[in-house]
Amino acid sequence: MVSRTTADYEAIALAGCEALCEPAFWAGYDRASAQGFYDYYRQLTEYEPRRAAKFGIPHYCWLCINPKEAEDAVFAREVMAIIPDFLDKPNVLGIGEIGLNKNTRSELAIFEEHVEIAKKFNLPILIHTPHLEDKLKGTRLIIDALKNANVDPNKVIIDHVEEHTAGLVLDAGFWAGMTLYPESKCTPARAVDMLETFGMERIWMNSACDWGVSDPLAVAKCMQEMKKRRHSREIIEKVSFHNPVAFLSQSPNFKVPGAT
Repeated sequence: MVSRTTADYEAIALAGCEALCEPAFWAGYDRASAQGFYDYYRQLTEYEPRRAAKFGIPHYCWLCINPKEAEDAVFAREVMAIIPDFLDKPNVLGIGEIGLNKNTRSELAIFEEHVEIAKKFNLPILIHTPHLEDKLKGTRLIIDALKNANVDPNKVIIDHVEEHTAGLVLDAGFWAGMTLYPESKCTPARAVDMLETFGMERIWMNSACDWGVSDPLAVAKCMQEMKKRRHSREIIEKVSFHNPVAFLSQSPNFKVPGAT
């Protein structure tokens, strides 16, 4: 949401958004210093929650250095040394979105070190999988690394799954995330196709919101697509609300929307 306008907050509030969680991600350019990340983490934990609160939406976030900027391991470790200073902020859910971009040795090493931070603080993990031809190989590398680290798969959501990786993730016991874009990765129609293929357990969908062509209302549009295909209200609410709540509730900071 750091890349979106207040009009986007208004739109998702009107669409019935009960809460949102924002991963630390690439800024559209490589940041030049660890201080740049320090300021970014302040934005995610201080400013953005106040902006969301004006529209009645609780704002949560995940912290990491994303895989796009993890190729320089020395720089990445400087950034990672800052992360524990922010983990006690009330809106921080866990570590993410970590993962792989080009499946390099350095990316994998920094990924594994992020996993150790999550294990040390007993936090959930949100994972980015690579794009296009790198996705299947990267997903396999990620799953192998997580198994080697003895991570509880129920505390991990592997995001950006597509038709050729969703089954791999779910069969290994992890949660699967479908990232919805108007044009790339996964459209609402493709997402519903995958739900109908792989089932409604341990899977959720999320609206991509960044500086490119993206749509903060993508989840709402996916719910409408499910309704058009005559899925029941209970199933639609399970995938769009109850599944995310079940996963996110593993973080001590997450408060169930509407709970007293």
